[in-house]
Amino acid sequence: MRRHPILWLLLGAYLMVVGLWPAAASPVELAATGAFTVLAQPAVLLLAAVVALIASARRKPTRPATN
Repeated sequence: MRRHPILWLLLGAYLMVVGLWPAAASPVELAATGAFTVLAQPAVLLLAAVVALIASARRKPTRPATN
């Protein structure tokens, strides 16, 4: 007769979670760290706004489509 099958199932589930959690959480953590790093720097946001403004001002106007 098996002794404490629920404990063995819980142990297996725990080992799967502990083994898989770092691999699953790593991309999310890296993306959040990058976003917080960029958003925490007002100079970076200001520079991005200036670059976007200059790029939109230098863009050549497009001609309307003809039918």
